[in-house]
Amino acid sequence: MSIITDELAFALSRATIAAALAAAKLTGRGDERAADHAAVEAMRDALAALPIKGRIVVGEGDEAEALFVGEEIGAGKGPALDVALDPLEGTTLTAKAQPGALSVAAFAPRGGLLQAPAIYMEKLAIGPGFAAGVVDLDASADDNVRALAKAKGVTPAEIGVCVLDRPRHGGIIEALRTVGARVHLIGDGDIAGAINCAKPETGIDMYLGSGGAPEGVLAAAALRCVGGQFQARFMIRNDEDRARAEKAGIEDAKRRYALNDLVSQPAIFVATGVTTGSIVEGVRFAEGQAETHTLAMNAATGSICDLRLRTRA
Repeated sequence: MSIITDELAFALSRATIAAALAAAKLTGRGDERAADHAAVEAMRDALAALPIKGRIVVGEGDEAEALFVGEEIGAGKGPALDVALDPLEGTTLTAKAQPGALSVAAFAPRGGLLQAPAIYMEKLAIGPGFAAGVVDLDASADDNVRALAKAKGVTPAEIGVCVLDRPRHGGIIEALRTVGARVHLIGDGDIAGAINCAKPETGIDMYLGSGGAPEGVLAAAALRCVGGQFQARFMIRNDEDRARAEKAGIEDAKRRYALNDLVSQPAIFVATGVTTGSIVEGVRFAEGQAETHTLAMNAATGSICDLRLRTRA
């Protein structure tokens, strides 16, 4: 019997709910550090009470004071799990009260999540229902759009691609627009960008570009739950990146990772909204109460649960 149960998914959602509540109280205050610190502290306290023997493999970094890579979490009883987390995905979004800030975490049996260093990663994601290899991380952006359009039986103009709005993506954006694709630019939140590939209502068929490697593992965990493809490669830009990769045990910097390389066992993925976005709604405060919206997904059972809770603010 799998240790990755729906009951465990519900229990683990307490951690993202606690972090989202703490961060939401600082929405629009313009203080990214304060919002992030509040989320980290709240998530750490919630994780400490959970009935698991957890080990953080993707966290706040090995130099952080809390939720650092290698930290043991949980009550020390229950299943032994690897944990990937981001207490506040979208610190700038929270500080500016902009859409799409989340608290996210993924859990898998020990050895089930790749330890990703805090460096950049090339990423390519699409939703479920396509043959393996229909798109290729090493192909050009326009060729990938043409390939995906052919597989869907549509024109390139009907393909939506999500890209982080960064100067480094100028060439990708130009290639996408030249082939006629619809380009959805986002300021932050590439975890949600990848997940949206599996949500037809968003109009996003593909996520493309470079971003944080830790976020790549979390996005892969979500796609492991809902279906889809994910390809990635670490980016070694300098000696500091190389040292971080070596410390994390990354031996081949040029290796291309598929979804099952990043998340090799059935995982649980949970996300709670801080500010309203495409995946979940943000925290709402009214009359001394707070309402939260959480998505809890379990790859082992295939369940996708929409959780709305009210608590004292």
